[in-house]
Amino acid sequence: MTLAALEPYDGSRLRHLGQRAVVVGASMAGLCAARVLRETFDEVVVLERDTLPAGPEVRDGAPQTSHPHAMLEAGRVTLEDFFPGFAEDVLAAGGLELDMSKDVVWYDRGGAVAEADADLLALYASRPLFEHVVRERIREDADIRIRDDCHFVDYESDGPDERVTGVRFRDESGAETTLGAALTVDATGRTSRTPKWLDRHGYPIPDVDEVQIDVTYSTVRITRPPDAERGVLVAPEPDRPRGGAMLPVENDRWEVLLQGVHGERAPVDRDAFIEWAETLPRPEIGRQLRDQEWLSAVTRYPFPASVRRHYHALSRFPDGLIVTGDAIASFNPIYGQGMSVAALDALALHHELADGIDGLGLRFFERSKTAIDEAWKTAVSNDFIFDGTTGPKPFGTDLLNRYVDRLVSRAHEDGELTEAFLRVFRLERHATSLLRPSIAWRVLRPRLE
Repeated sequence: MTLAALEPYDGSRLRHLGQRAVVVGASMAGLCAARVLRETFDEVVVLERDTLPAGPEVRDGAPQTSHPHAMLEAGRVTLEDFFPGFAEDVLAAGGLELDMSKDVVWYDRGGAVAEADADLLALYASRPLFEHVVRERIREDADIRIRDDCHFVDYESDGPDERVTGVRFRDESGAETTLGAALTVDATGRTSRTPKWLDRHGYPIPDVDEVQIDVTYSTVRITRPPDAERGVLVAPEPDRPRGGAMLPVENDRWEVLLQGVHGERAPVDRDAFIEWAETLPRPEIGRQLRDQEWLSAVTRYPFPASVRRHYHALSRFPDGLIVTGDAIASFNPIYGQGMSVAALDALALHHELADGIDGLGLRFFERSKTAIDEAWKTAVSNDFIFDGTTGPKPFGTDLLNRYVDRLVSRAHEDGELTEAFLRVFRLERHATSLLRPSIAWRVLRPRLE
């Protein structure tokens, strides 16, 4: 599922389905799910284990939010449908709207890609700011209640088919309690307990794909002159398993990230951080690290593998429960897909709710599969350019990688190829759009000396 193939949000299709829905996890996936559920339930309760900050701050239980994130176009459009004025709220809070090819230097396959003629605008802000904007819009809705400091214990269930009827959790006071629900949503991320619950209750569990990339990310925030609204991204390559990014965000800051793949450990020491940045083929990152004031210590986040659970392939699944977001699939964060796929998952849920709650889980998993397939193939296929990557390789990966390698190399001098590549990266178009005759000719035609 990409923007080109999206069935748009349509609140008029929905009908009342029950008194209460419960969402476990106030991640972007959980918040987006809560937004679509409130159209069909009298009350939506979001249970979150962390103490949620009042402002755009990093949550203790989500250390990955310290690192740069991108809002891809598919995510922006979907969030704008869920929360009209979303982009305006981000900009009002200090976020920036920049052109991905004109305002950000994109260095890949030995050079920087050419600027595209078309405008490829995107929102740039910290992950905590994106989450804060969505969280505040959720809090404005009287039908949705967020309860933080609540720790999920287990699902409640009854009947011969073990329908999920709610959750058991430790509440804000530490007391164990239950909350009934017509529908429960697992948005707890990679640590989801749903597979173990399915196994205990006689349901099949999903097969799991793990693609080992063994990547570490280190990030620091530095000052940014107010008029310096430009960024740079350097992708790691097989002969240089180091990458980096310097992205402008709110409050006149750059978020600077260094990435190491397959044994290259991104540093946490300040001097080593600067020296590492200066080994990259673009000088901007190292120069600004020396020239600007540091506003934070270096934060490192390990990401050993992309993980996908094949819920869509199950033959049976309990009514009253669905799983969404990173609890289904989590991708190498360098591609910035997580928030956008979370929003697309919620859009899939919205459409399936129109057909009622019975059998919802398997219907939702099948519909959301298309968006996950696209993001998974994009991320995992590119990870397989490194010999050290292991795990299930999508069909056609090696051929696709050779083609994309040539496409990006040609994009160093061809803005039309830059546009084609970035529209796929932004989840606007399917990867097969890169094989259109007009694009394939520009990729494969012989060079005239």
